[in-house]
Amino acid sequence: MHRGAMTTTQRPVQVFTQAELDYLASQRLGRLATVSADGAVQNSPTGFSYNPETGTIDIYGRAMGATKKFRNVRATGRAAFVVDDLASTDPWRVRGVEIRGRAEAVEDHEPPSPYLSREVIRIRPERIISWGVDPAQDGMRGRDV
Repeated sequence: MHRGAMTTTQRPVQVFTQAELDYLASQRLGRLATVSADGAVQNSPTGFSYNPETGTIDIYGRAMGATKKFRNVRATGRAAFVVDDLASTDPWRVRGVEIRGRAEAVEDHEPPSPYLSREVIRIRPERIISWGVDPAQDGMRGRDV
């Protein structure tokens, strides 16, 4: 069983570090990369939220079900999502989190805001790479989850 998997009676295993969760909570925008069934790559800026109930990154939109990214996820079941920023230019300091994994195109989900559609892209992390989000660690840190 995949370590991030869960049954209906257990909560998901926490795959993000506290520093990664704190960083993700401080940001509002990331970039979602998807691939269509014929191999065409798409990269879109989008809002997101971490869902502690499912252990996933949830991506909503105003008409998510009508988007190419939603169709791509439905067709391939894969996605990557990057949240990053430039914390300082002097000294130069970048930070970010990249999440790669299985993605699901969910069609009837209660959105967190009334102006968002009921469709959501839900990413279940399989690989997480982070940099600059934990002051106690230098460089990039990648791991399979």
